[in-house]
Amino acid sequence: MAEARTDIPPAGWQVTATTIECDMVSDYVTLMVYGDWSCKCTWWGKYKKAADEDPKQRFPKQIKGKIALCQGPDCKYVVDYRDKLINEETAANE
Repeated sequence: MAEARTDIPPAGWQVTATTIECDMVSDYVTLMVYGDWSCKCTWWGKYKKAADEDPKQRFPKQIKGKIALCQGPDCKYVVDYRDKLINEETAANE
């Protein structure tokens, strides 16, 4: 999970999410941003993180080939979505 942003005030909500088609892994993924501005991708948690924690874990063949392509918690899609929300929240509070 990407680090929380402590340099700005927390959001006025607990969590928000969106689903996108990630061209890195050629699959639909859910991006989640929490009120403290930490963020994550559910595909990363389900597959990449799980594979890193237990290299002997088995995955379907079509998933196994995509795991190395996943950019992890600092993926541009995750960070861009978080930054978009920060900009929207900042604009709404002005």
